[in-house]
Amino acid sequence: MQDYIKINGKDNVAVALKDLKKGSVLETGESRIVLKEDIAQGHKIALADIPEGGSVIKYGAPIGHAVRNIAQGEWVHTHNVKTNLGGVLTYTYEPDVTELKPVTAVTFLGYRRADGSVGIRNEIWIITTVGCVNSIAGAMERTFAYKCQGTSAEGIFAFPHPYGCSQMGEDQENTRRILADLIHHPNAGGVLVLGLGCENSNIGILKDYIGDYDERRVKFLNCQDVEDEMEAAGELIDELIQYAGSFQREEISASELVIGMKCGGSDGLSGITANPVVGAFSDKLIAQGGTTILTEVPEMFGAETFLMARCRNKELFGKTVDMINDFKNYFTSHNQTIYENPSPGNKKGGITTLEDKSLGCTQKSGSAPVSDVLKYGERVKTKGLVLLSAPGNDLVASTALAAAGAHMVLFTTGRGTPFASPVPTMKIATNTPLADRKQNWIDFNCGTMTDGVSLEELSDALLAQVLAVASGRQVRAEKAGYHDMAIFKQGVTL
Repeated sequence: MQDYIKINGKDNVAVALKDLKKGSVLETGESRIVLKEDIAQGHKIALADIPEGGSVIKYGAPIGHAVRNIAQGEWVHTHNVKTNLGGVLTYTYEPDVTELKPVTAVTFLGYRRADGSVGIRNEIWIITTVGCVNSIAGAMERTFAYKCQGTSAEGIFAFPHPYGCSQMGEDQENTRRILADLIHHPNAGGVLVLGLGCENSNIGILKDYIGDYDERRVKFLNCQDVEDEMEAAGELIDELIQYAGSFQREEISASELVIGMKCGGSDGLSGITANPVVGAFSDKLIAQGGTTILTEVPEMFGAETFLMARCRNKELFGKTVDMINDFKNYFTSHNQTIYENPSPGNKKGGITTLEDKSLGCTQKSGSAPVSDVLKYGERVKTKGLVLLSAPGNDLVASTALAAAGAHMVLFTTGRGTPFASPVPTMKIATNTPLADRKQNWIDFNCGTMTDGVSLEELSDALLAQVLAVASGRQVRAEKAGYHDMAIFKQGVTL
C-alpha cells in the first residue's frame, strides 16, 4: 500500500492513504519531504511551501487559500486554509464535451410494467397524503405483510412523512409533486394512497398531480370515509397484490436502468476511491444507453464550472447556472453562508472546504456530457447524465433521486450510515476499515483501490453488482427492513 497520492499533476498537496507519523519521509520523485507533524489517513500534506494567500490546489483546482504560510510537509486543513467561495456568480459557457463511445448493453431481470416502464422491485407501497395517518400506514404494513407470501409481490412498505397539511406555496407544491412521483414509480407493482380526508393535499387535490394512472395499480382510501380503515385497506391491498402478482421478472436491457448517485459521511478518500469508481460506472452505464442522476447541489459549489463545461448545449448550461445560483439565493434568503457545508464528520475525515468536498463529490459524474437538468420534483425524461436540483441532506436528496425515477441509489460513504430511501440504496465504502467494521451497512468496498485494485476492475465489479441488485439481490438496508423518505422542507408551517 502506498503512503500517499497526488491526485493531479497541478496539485500542491497530497492525500495520506494511511496514518503517517511526524518525521516520515515521502519521496515524490521531485523532492524529499519530511513530515513536520502526524498526518491522519485522508488528510492533506503540503508538497511545497504555500505562501499566505496562495491557492491550495487539489484535483487540479483551488480548494481554498492559505491563511498563513504553510511549509512543505505540514498538515493542510481547516486551521490554515479557508474557502474561496462567495455569492452568486456570472458564468460563461465554455463547452468541453466529450461523447462516450456507445457499447452494446448487458441485461438484468426486471419487471416490465403495463405502461412500458421498468421496475427492479415488485413491491406494494402505501403512500400517505398527510402525516396524520402515518401510524395507520405503519400498522397496515405490519398487519398485511403476510399477504405477499406465495406471490411475486415482494413486500408491503409504508412511506410516512410529516407533511401534506399546514403548508403554503412552494413548500406544499414540493410535497404534492414528490408524492405523485412516488405513486408513479415502477418499483411499486401496486400503490395504496392513504389519506385522512380533511388535509390540504387530500386525495382529490393529489389526483390532479398524479394525472393518468392505472386503476388496477393505484387504489385510494380516505380514513375518515370508512368505519374501519384497516378492514377497508385489507381489501384494497388484496386487489393490489393480485395485480402485482401478474408480473414476473424478465430479461431487460441495462439501457432501461436509471441510477441515482449520492455521497454522505464523506472522508478524504471519497474523491479518490469510491466517487471515481461510481463515476467510471456511470460512464459504463451511459455508454450502454442507460441513465444516471447526480444531485446535492450545494456539493457542486466550487466544482460547478466543470459540470457547466460538459453541458451539451447553451440551454442546458443556462439551466445549470440557474440551478447553482438559485440554490445560493436559497441559502442567502435564509441568512445562511453559502460555503458552510462540510460536516464535523467530513472535516474529521480530511475534507477542509466546500470546494474540497465538491471536487471530490462530482467525481461521481464521470466524464459523460450533461444531457438534462431537472428541477426538484421533476422526473427523468432524457437518457445519459442528468443533474437534479436537491439539497445535500442524505435522506432528502436520496428521496428526490427516487422521485425523479432512479431505480436504486448508489451512496458512497467514508464514515458509514444505515439509512435507506424508497428504492434500494447501495452503500459503497471509501475505505476498507469501514467496510470491515460495518458489514451490516456496507454493500461494496472501494477501499481496495489503495491496495492496488484498479479503477477499471472496481467499476466493472460495481456494474455487475448493480445488475445483480436490479435483478433482485437485496442490499443491506433492504435486508434490515429499512425504507425511508424525506421531502424538502422550504416554507412556512401554519
